[in-house]
Amino acid sequence: MRERAIQRLQQLRAELELGQKQMGLLEARRDQLQATLLRITGAIQVLEELLAAQPEVHAVAAPEEPDRAPDPVLLSGSR
Repeated sequence: MRERAIQRLQQLRAELELGQKQMGLLEARRDQLQATLLRITGAIQVLEELLAAQPEVHAVAAPEEPDRAPDPVLLSGSR
């Protein structure tokens, strides 16, 4: 009975150590992700402020030309 308890204690200590290492890795990853989200939020804020400071410009599209075959005189190079 004592041997089984000692063996189980060793297993539990090993699992605890592994769990603590995993927790450390997850916390580091969480910190990295939080820093990334903070940078993204900052970039969004800067772009929103830049856009708010500039008047909105509407581009005017060139009128579309109807589909037609090219002029054969212009293609041959003779006039």
